[in-house]
Amino acid sequence: MKKFEMVFIPAPGMGHLASTVEMANVLVTRDPRLSVTVLAMKLPYDLKVAECIDSLSMSFTGKSIQFIVLPEPSLPEESKKDFIVLVESYKAYVREAVANLVGSEISLDSPQLAGFVIDMFCTTMIDVANEFGVPCYVFYTCSASFLAFSVHLRELYDQNDSNEVVEQLLNSDTELITLPNFVNPIPSKLIPSLFSNKDKAIWFHNHIKRFRSEIEGILINTFMEMEFHAMESISSNGRVFPPLYFVGPILHLKNTGVAGSSEAENYEEILQWLDGKPPSSVVLVCFGTMVSFDEDQVVEIANALEESGVGFIWSLRQPPPKGKFEAPRNYTDIKEVLPEGFLDRTADIGRVIGWTSQVELLAHPSIGGFVSHCGWNSIIESVWHGVPMATWPMHAEQQFNAFEMVKELELAVEITLEYRITFGEGKPRLVSAEEIKKGIRTLMGEESNEIRKKVKAKSEESRKSVKEGGSSFISLGKFIDNVLANSPGGGN
Repeated sequence: MKKFEMVFIPAPGMGHLASTVEMANVLVTRDPRLSVTVLAMKLPYDLKVAECIDSLSMSFTGKSIQFIVLPEPSLPEESKKDFIVLVESYKAYVREAVANLVGSEISLDSPQLAGFVIDMFCTTMIDVANEFGVPCYVFYTCSASFLAFSVHLRELYDQNDSNEVVEQLLNSDTELITLPNFVNPIPSKLIPSLFSNKDKAIWFHNHIKRFRSEIEGILINTFMEMEFHAMESISSNGRVFPPLYFVGPILHLKNTGVAGSSEAENYEEILQWLDGKPPSSVVLVCFGTMVSFDEDQVVEIANALEESGVGFIWSLRQPPPKGKFEAPRNYTDIKEVLPEGFLDRTADIGRVIGWTSQVELLAHPSIGGFVSHCGWNSIIESVWHGVPMATWPMHAEQQFNAFEMVKELELAVEITLEYRITFGEGKPRLVSAEEIKKGIRTLMGEESNEIRKKVKAKSEESRKSVKEGGSSFISLGKFIDNVLANSPGGGN
C-alpha cells in the first residue's frame, strides 16, 4: 500500500495548535495511507507550548503523527511581539524541516510527500510548498461565516484599491453590512479591530487573496447543518473559490496536556463537586488560555455571580505584569483579587479555580451554561456538548462569532457583543455586574428554554455529521480524494 505524508503547519498559539493536531488525528484515523508531520512554531511569550507538544506526542502514540518543534528565530525583542514578522521568520526552518523529511524517503515503503496543510495565518508557507512541488491546503480555524465576511471585506478593499472603505465602516456606529444568504445585516462595528491598522489589514486581505488563487482547498472546522448559509454566501455572485471542506466539529475531547494541564487546580475535586449538583444547574465562566481581567472587572464578575444565585465554576487567571507580553498565569492566592468574604459567602454554590480543562467540564451533565469569549474552538465545544452560551467576546473575530451565535443562529444569549480588547493596547470598557448578572440569569433561566432546545438539536446534528454517512464524514472523504489525486505520482 502506497503511503503519503502531509505536512501540517499550525499558527503559533495553543488554540491553533490543538485544533490542527486534532485535524491531523482525524485524517490519519480515517485513511491508513496517510501520515502527518506537524511543524510547531512557538510564541515567545507562550511558555507552555513545549510541554503541550510533549503531552500531545504521548497522547497520539501509535498514530501516524510526528511532531517537530521548530527552533526559535533570532529576532529583536520588539519583533517577537509582531505576529506577522514572527511567522515569516519561521519560513527557513520550515523549508529545512521539509527538506529533511524528503531526504529521509529512502525506500519504496517510505511515505511520499503529498502536500501541506497550513493554518489560515500561515499563507507565506505556500511558497515553501511550491518549492517542493506539492499542493497546499488551508485549515481554517474560524467559522465559515467569518470566511464569507472576510471575502466580502476583501472585495470592498479591491473595489477601492485601499482600506479606506473598511476603515470608514469600522468607525461607524450605524452602517450595516449585508451578506448573501445571511438573515441579518451585520453591524460594521463588529469588524475586527486589526483593520484599524493599515499594515495588519493589508496582511489580512492578502491571506484571502492567496486563499482564492494559490491553494487547492480549504478545510473548515464547522459542519454543514450549522453554516450552510455561509457556504452559499461564499459561492454567490459567480465567485471562483477553491473547494470548501466542512469537516468539523474537530474537537480535542481529552485532557492530554493542551494549554497547560499541569496548572489545572483540584481537577478531580471539581468533578466530584459537580457530581453533587443537579443537571444543568451550574454555569461555567471561562475565557480561554489568553484572557485575563484587571481587578475592577474581577470584582464586577464576582458581584454578578454572587447576586445571580446561580451555581458556578469560574476559571480566573492573573494578568501578566504590566509591559510584559505573556500568557496569563494562575494566581498564587486567589483571595487577593476577590471581594473580601466572597469565597465564604459562595462556598455552597460556586468554585473559583485557575486553568482547567474546559471541554471536559462542558461534558459534565451539571453544566447548564457557558459564559465565553466566543473563540471558535469554544463555540464548537459548547455546541457539541449541547451547552448554551452567554457571549462576552474579547478580540480577533470573536465579536463576529458572538453576533452569529446570538442573532444569526439564535444559539446563545448576550452579555455583550461589543467588548473590545487588543493585547497590549488600551483598556477595554468595564462590563458592569448588572449586565453580567442579567446575562447569566437569562442563560440559566426559563427565558432560554427555546435556545436550549435549539442547542441540543444542533448538538445532535454535530455528532451525526462526523459519523459515517454524515455531512462532515463525506466532506473529509472528498478532501482525501483530492489530496491523493493531486499528490505527485498520484494516489493509486
